[in-house]
Amino acid sequence: MSGFTYFTKDALEQLRSELQKLKTVERQAASKAIAEAREKGDLRENAEYDAAKEAQGLLEAKIQKLENELANARVIDEGTIDTSKVSILTKVTVTNLTNKKQMTYHLVSEKEADLKLGKISVTSPIGKGLLGKHVGDVASVQVPAGNLQFKIENITV
Repeated sequence: MSGFTYFTKDALEQLRSELQKLKTVERQAASKAIAEAREKGDLRENAEYDAAKEAQGLLEAKIQKLENELANARVIDEGTIDTSKVSILTKVTVTNLTNKKQMTYHLVSEKEADLKLGKISVTSPIGKGLLGKHVGDVASVQVPAGNLQFKIENITV
């Protein structure tokens, strides 16, 4: 993918609210922890102060990462998705040709992936193997456990 991260509207709103929480609530808490640790005396021997400063640094790095993700975010409208082939935000029903088990995967961005909910990332081995395939195609997917063969049964939004 071209450096962009694709999101649904809901996922983008979650990202924005997480960033807002980090900037307002968490940043204030980090500053307060540093101030409290500073009041406890000599900063050269104050492990609490060092820990608070390190936590603040990690928080700022996380804020920077989320800001970069937002800057490169693209919203995909589910109404414009072509269901003739597998693409991001499509639900794909596949049959594993080895064990004849049928599964449905929802291809999403890395941030939204949750295997328990059947959401897999388009950058995962299975996601990459399914992208661009049509109903009836067989996708050969190289995974750590070996090579899997999936027959595309259905593509929906």
